[in-house]
Amino acid sequence: MAFEYQEDHIRNSRGTLLFTCRWLPLISSPKALVFLCHGYGMECSGFMRECGTRLAAARYAVFGIDYEGHGRSKGARCYIKKFENIVNDCSNFFKTICAQEEYRDKSRFLYGESMGGAVALLLHKKDPSFWNGAVLVAPMCKISEKVKPHPVVVNILTKMEEIIPKWKIVPTKDVIDSAFKDPIKREVIRNNKLIYQDKPRLKTALEMLRTSISLEDGLNEVILPFFVLHGEADIVTDPEVSKALYEKASSKDKTIKLYPGMWHGLTSGEPDENIEIVFADITAWLDKRCNAVTFEQILRPSNQGFEKFDNVMVSMAATSGRTQSNGTYLCGLKRPRTQRRSAM
Repeated sequence: MAFEYQEDHIRNSRGTLLFTCRWLPLISSPKALVFLCHGYGMECSGFMRECGTRLAAARYAVFGIDYEGHGRSKGARCYIKKFENIVNDCSNFFKTICAQEEYRDKSRFLYGESMGGAVALLLHKKDPSFWNGAVLVAPMCKISEKVKPHPVVVNILTKMEEIIPKWKIVPTKDVIDSAFKDPIKREVIRNNKLIYQDKPRLKTALEMLRTSISLEDGLNEVILPFFVLHGEADIVTDPEVSKALYEKASSKDKTIKLYPGMWHGLTSGEPDENIEIVFADITAWLDKRCNAVTFEQILRPSNQGFEKFDNVMVSMAATSGRTQSNGTYLCGLKRPRTQRRSAM
């Protein structure tokens, strides 16, 4: 399927110039709209290019924005003064697209990876009835008990944040080595100069911590349809985080899929055959929901049942209004894997 790639810039409410991009199918009207929310330190035009091209080839109109201080947008590099600024910038840009004449009748889906999963969930929280669904890839929506900092440490850092908010003093491991399995793809990512690879700034780290805690406390408020994907060998964001989202969310249409042996970078750091599996799952989920007219129609009670989904059974709808807490977890089927030399 042929598609067109476009780039543009917008100015946010604080006067900062932000980079935006889009992948549009050329032959026919798009099935639906997909809005990309990238991860911490990442960007859309290069790192998320494969996501944009694959979804556009599947006839989705895909829109991305580099957060302030990220990628090709202006602002202090990877400095998050307020997490709500990211959410508001995304909301304003995404809704401007949705209001355009040719897109008003299209379903709207959020797509968030890692920290972008938190952005997507906060966009949903900001306007619960606006979005038709979300794809959440290894989302940051809860602090794992394995890495949760001690309250005393948080208290000390909080007292320092207004004095040295931009200091790169937070120790961190090499996330690229930990997140992306394929060594060839890992080096391509490392050589992408638009990706932030320095230590996190103090205020940025605290904003991410507060956001995760806030989301964790409100997981039961999630009501939109969602598909959460996570590699079982992910050591950047704990798979238990995605399980908690699935168990606690009040959504009547929710799906989780765990991939044995896969790492954090499901769509960009795995061997080619694994990436094919992941994107096939994503497009299949979207295809089955892109004709939904309104969010309210999705939420109408339906008979409890199961839907065939890529050779596994997915628990789909609950007949009662209470949170479904004992649904079935999906596990990706293990297949023989060979590493092939390919660029992103």
